[in-house]
Amino acid sequence: MTFKTKESRLLLVLGSFFVANAILSEFIGVKLFSVEETLGFKKFDINLLGVKNLSFVMSAGVLTWPIIFIMTDIINEYFGVKQVRFLSIMTSILIAFAFLVVWGSMHLSAADFWVHQKINGEDLNMNNAFAGIFGQGMWIIVGSIVAFIVGQMVDVIIFHRIKKITGERALWLRATGSTLVSQFVDSFVVIFIAFYINPQYNYSWQQVFAIGLVGYTYKFVVAILMTPILYIVHAIIDGYLGKDLAHKLMKMAGRG
Repeated sequence: MTFKTKESRLLLVLGSFFVANAILSEFIGVKLFSVEETLGFKKFDINLLGVKNLSFVMSAGVLTWPIIFIMTDIINEYFGVKQVRFLSIMTSILIAFAFLVVWGSMHLSAADFWVHQKINGEDLNMNNAFAGIFGQGMWIIVGSIVAFIVGQMVDVIIFHRIKKITGERALWLRATGSTLVSQFVDSFVVIFIAFYINPQYNYSWQQVFAIGLVGYTYKFVVAILMTPILYIVHAIIDGYLGKDLAHKLMKMAGRG
């Protein structure tokens, strides 16, 4: 198979960005950061459902999430639900494979000269650092993969149900609307699996709901802010494909 047609090259590019950013999100996601302090504000002190001292502490994986959101909706728009489902399942398998490879690499015998290094003036055990960064717990890995695949399936269903009502109009409604619903599901599934049913943490349902709601609030705001960028990407693709081909692809995609 060759990628000679515009639509095949477009799907290759979109699919590559989708897969790469989804896998990247899993690995940078081990870092937690303060949204407020990153933006130069004082951390919020939110009390919700009896859970105190909540603030917008997010996984660094949210940096690539907007790209995944755009890729999902653009692929949905031009290539349909089957392509998004295929890419989502394939990506989940690749994420699991990546974690398996990392697990294997963690059990390699480290070279003596590599283990102890000085970085930024601080003595570090590189083997422990490697395990700490990449050795995410099994419950967190399972939770993130399940949340990803469930969120993607919800996204494509909502997207096409809205599109059947609006036709090719109101891109913002089907794209942002489907993302808001799917990320609501994603936000709670990952926390429920990783921290509620995980015996190591055993969070209460109040903690799960409170933390999930704070995280979803951040994703809600970002999804709204990304809507203009979605239109820009849509316009660029329409210009690349040409009006007739773009309309043909969207019409075929709408048939499921």
